[in-house]
Amino acid sequence: MDTTFTSKLLRWYGTYGRDLPWRHTSDPYPIWLSEIILQQTRVVQGMDYWYRFMEKWPTVEQLAEASEDEVLKLWQGLGYYSRARNLHKAARQICADGHFPNTLETIKELKGVGDYTAAAIASFAFNIPAAAVDGNVYRVLSRYDGVDIPINTGEGKKFFSSIAGELIPEDRPADFNQAMMDFGAIQCTPKSPDCTLCPFIEECVAYRSDRVEVLPVKLRNLKVKTRNLQYIYIRCQGETAIHRRPSGDIWQGLWEPFLIENAPVPQMNGVMTLVASQVKHVLSHRILLADFYLLDTDHRPSLPEDYIWIKEENIEQYAVPRLIDKLITKLRR
Repeated sequence: MDTTFTSKLLRWYGTYGRDLPWRHTSDPYPIWLSEIILQQTRVVQGMDYWYRFMEKWPTVEQLAEASEDEVLKLWQGLGYYSRARNLHKAARQICADGHFPNTLETIKELKGVGDYTAAAIASFAFNIPAAAVDGNVYRVLSRYDGVDIPINTGEGKKFFSSIAGELIPEDRPADFNQAMMDFGAIQCTPKSPDCTLCPFIEECVAYRSDRVEVLPVKLRNLKVKTRNLQYIYIRCQGETAIHRRPSGDIWQGLWEPFLIENAPVPQMNGVMTLVASQVKHVLSHRILLADFYLLDTDHRPSLPEDYIWIKEENIEQYAVPRLIDKLITKLRR
């Protein structure tokens, strides 16, 4: 183990580490909650959601007793809604088992928990020396050692996990993992890091070889597809129609107005107004372009069986995708 790297990192962390509320406890529930929220979410955005969840459901038992709709509604706006569904299912797993899992392998059995999240929880809550390897860790280690193995390949993941596992000290695993996260987020940033302030400036291979901006290496093989959606918000005597999105597609379990996809907008009785056109919404694998119509009518149109009619003022009780929330907001201006 490179004790020089680890000791320098921990000294840096002692001075510059972030003061985050879930770091003041070893209770696995708030720690697990923070890790799920922070999957693909920045701390500054996720912090408020963590407080909301802790205020509404301060224990895992209370979260487990909530309905999925309640959880999705509180999660609304954070994106990647499968995290919320998995969070809820995992809470029920924990309650069914009677306790929070306390080993690396049993933590991995929780719904929505992968290698990184399991290692983070294991080290923060149970002081288990498991290296939590995320994008920050890949970046720090690839630059420090000058490694150009692509981080999104099997070889790269195995290599960097092995290196991190050698560096983590058995007596301070939580501090080490938190230090690596913070160092990558604050000092060794993806773009334009201030290397003159880095404690590793003398040892860093990327700095000495002028490769800071090109490391880590990541293969680009993801094809982003564009998808066109047409929504009709039906306003009928104070009511509107919505349905729950099915499984196997984006926004599973969330609610939305009448959707037309891959077909022209149908003729419907009433006054149809185009409220917004080609509204762009970017997901990880897709670009959505949405047209949003308002239909004012005195008679309920015939809709598929899975649509329900609700009072317009009650739509706030339903979890909807961020795109739909934006579009509905336009109607209230």
